[in-house]
Amino acid sequence: MQNLRLFSAQAKASFDKLQQSLKPALKGLTKRDKELFLIRLERYFQNLFDGLYPIYGHRPDFDGFLSRLVGLMASYYRERPEDLKALDFERDLTPDWFQRETMVGYVFYVERFADSIKGILDKLDYLEELGVTYLHLMKVIKPREGENDGGYAVLDYRAVDEALGTEDDLEELCRSLRERGISVCIDVVLNHCAKDHDWAKKALAGEKKYQDYFYMFPDRTLPDEYEKTLPEIFPDFAPGNFSYYKEIKQWVWTTFYEFQWDLNWTNPELFLEIVEIMLYWANKGVEVFRLDAVAFMWKRLGTNSQNQMEVFDLLQALRSCSRIATAAVAHKAEAIVSPDDLIKYFGVGKHHGKVSNIAYHNSLMVQYWSAMASRDTRLMTQTLREFPRTPSSIAWGTYIRCHDDIGWAVTDEDAAAVGLDGFLHRKFLSDYYSGEFEGSPAKGAVFQFNPVTQDRRISGSFASLAGLEKGQGLADPALIGQSIERILLGYALMCGYGGIPLLYMGDELGLSNDTSYLKDKDLARDNRWMHRPPMDWKKAKKRHKEGSIEARLFQGVLSIVRARKRTPHLNISYESLVLDTGHPHVFVYRRMHPLGTFLGIYNFSEHSQRISAELCYEHHLFEPFDQLAEHFVTVTDGYIYLKPYDRLWLI
Repeated sequence: MQNLRLFSAQAKASFDKLQQSLKPALKGLTKRDKELFLIRLERYFQNLFDGLYPIYGHRPDFDGFLSRLVGLMASYYRERPEDLKALDFERDLTPDWFQRETMVGYVFYVERFADSIKGILDKLDYLEELGVTYLHLMKVIKPREGENDGGYAVLDYRAVDEALGTEDDLEELCRSLRERGISVCIDVVLNHCAKDHDWAKKALAGEKKYQDYFYMFPDRTLPDEYEKTLPEIFPDFAPGNFSYYKEIKQWVWTTFYEFQWDLNWTNPELFLEIVEIMLYWANKGVEVFRLDAVAFMWKRLGTNSQNQMEVFDLLQALRSCSRIATAAVAHKAEAIVSPDDLIKYFGVGKHHGKVSNIAYHNSLMVQYWSAMASRDTRLMTQTLREFPRTPSSIAWGTYIRCHDDIGWAVTDEDAAAVGLDGFLHRKFLSDYYSGEFEGSPAKGAVFQFNPVTQDRRISGSFASLAGLEKGQGLADPALIGQSIERILLGYALMCGYGGIPLLYMGDELGLSNDTSYLKDKDLARDNRWMHRPPMDWKKAKKRHKEGSIEARLFQGVLSIVRARKRTPHLNISYESLVLDTGHPHVFVYRRMHPLGTFLGIYNFSEHSQRISAELCYEHHLFEPFDQLAEHFVTVTDGYIYLKPYDRLWLI
């Protein structure tokens, strides 16, 4: 142990006490594994301590809690399979593994992609053909029966949904994918569990230990005070944030739905439970945890109880546990919040670079849809130019849509900066993508209208929102062609902006909205299921049929993915800087790399545009080469001409 001088006095005192109890925790480890565990423990102990002490340091049993935590980590490291220990060591040496330009993500509900976890094994060639290296499997952990918020009402954190298979099936799948260079991501819900979970059942039975896992109130006094500043997440489905249970005569905090109870992170026992859950799945071969609903983890009276400082302490501590016991694992924060809050999930100030490895760039997604509807990139340029800078050790998850709805995260300030009224622009976007705006090609649906704020979120598949469904319905070749170009522009943006592109299943084939969910009583009231269609493997077979819509899309996406993988400028550790060219229809950004400058140029209009070639010359691109089209760009009379919905990656 050589680095204790790097510890704070408080951390050193705790570490000294901890060393006295380490011997039984390390029993059974080989000499090599014991040394590796101790090296990682010492390296990340200060980060762990700094995350835990503000939360639990006031408790007289804090050092005992630390000892139990380290013992837990050591026990799971002892049981960790040898091939995963080797992967831990590899990731120690290559901490940028998830930042590489070769990373391409794919996301699906398991039962919508294949009939089971084992069924995915039969589809690995399809994933490899698409170039996937990161696979997010949704609704793997066992949810409650009936309504379950798309699988996010967890019944048992340590069991696979038996309708999909077993824990052994998942372990086999992780191993098979790892052999093909594909990392598996699953969800761990941190803010809540199902009211049917064993913890909640024991709490309802009156067990004080488990009642302390939740927020419970004997009357409405405190809930009413909290409600004064709390938003309603699902005003249509679940108004209010508290639910009453007559069995125990208590009001329970239920932010999302009555059947989801919010977890009480002030309780260190809950922290130990969640760490054990993560270690369990990491030892099954999971390499990325998508930590769900993290913004809501800490409650504070007089606030909206989102993005509180303690959230970042807790996430830093959880990440430190992974770094110590399962070093191959990365953490992805699911926080769909404003840019100023979003950046905190990577870590700012004392948390700099210590909170999460990956977070969703929801602003890029929102600005794509905004610019596509308005044919105007000025708001996009303004918003993304002002985006906070990120640590170099992290990665954005870049996407155009996901399994959830689209909320119009456009601030009044950003809108005003380009002469727009924020409220009216958000209204326009909801009208446009719900198809209510005259001339709109989109076929989406309003999700969760809030009569107080007038907010309306949007559901719909990529193809349906981009106009492909309408074009096919009208048998309109021009609209079909435009829609395909809109979709490919979106793929080029998420693959080229700087992040791990997350491709949602079926979008590469143009799957449209699916209304079959209306026949299922457990799904019918949630129209987000319209953009979670089952994979159409008949359409997938058409991906090689020249001239088909499926082939035009799939081969176009494949071309973009291949271009990404041969462009080192897209390594995520290099930042994108948005450029204000003054052009209202064109979006431009620059990426600096030791090999030279990369310029991303996108035409968000159905009309041809031109942009001055001086833009290239200013950035030392005297012979600009387009990585997407694989040819040199023609300059005519000092201009580069862009086709409708054109996209260029210039080096």
